[in-house]
Amino acid sequence: MSEQQTNVPIWSHWARFTAFMTEHFLGGPQVLKFAWVINFQKTGTFFYILLLMNYYQNFSLAACVYLALHGMYGFCWMLKHFAFPDRSWEKKVTIGGGLMAFVLVLGLYWVFPYLLISGILGPDQKMASLTVLTAAISVHTLGVVIMMTADCQKYFTLKYHQGLIREGLFKYIRHPNYLGEIMLYASYAMIVQHWIPWAILAWVWIGVFLVNILQKEASMSRYPEWAEYKKQSGMLIPNLF
Repeated sequence: MSEQQTNVPIWSHWARFTAFMTEHFLGGPQVLKFAWVINFQKTGTFFYILLLMNYYQNFSLAACVYLALHGMYGFCWMLKHFAFPDRSWEKKVTIGGGLMAFVLVLGLYWVFPYLLISGILGPDQKMASLTVLTAAISVHTLGVVIMMTADCQKYFTLKYHQGLIREGLFKYIRHPNYLGEIMLYASYAMIVQHWIPWAILAWVWIGVFLVNILQKEASMSRYPEWAEYKKQSGMLIPNLF
């Protein structure tokens, strides 16, 4: 094994594996835009939750709040997609790759409302209190604003100027869009009041978000001002010191 191969970080191997699974799995023509797969899940969430509520006749306060948050987030995502789309989602994937992206990540988010609404957790299922719901709504609102603002800033900045973005939200946090997504999905787990959503989030945050962040950091390190920028900013939390 060459020295160059041994110096490749573990996360890089994982990134190549996940890229294969979500882009080329089962082979064949790459006929699906990755954005189509994501948008299907995002917009379908509202109707999926509404279907669960009607099927299980569960119109509790927690279920209604969950519908308002997770369901409407999908439409916020579509607004973002049409106003300032992420070019990385425009890549083409195989049908098998799109299916694996749904099974391994996107579809797992639908486990959250199923646990909350179906009653499968039994009569001892813990229900979110008004305090928890208030906290979840607050975290979700701030998370959506951070994510939308960061993606908007990134889109229009890179449209006219390539390079590091060191102003606005990116002045303090290198990946504010990921921070926003972490916050809003954490709010859904808060409402469900069970460990399974947190386990799913741990898988996504470590296996997907963290790997993507490390890839972006490796790419940004080619800029001469990277060292200074990294020192003055935080990865996900502002560097207050």
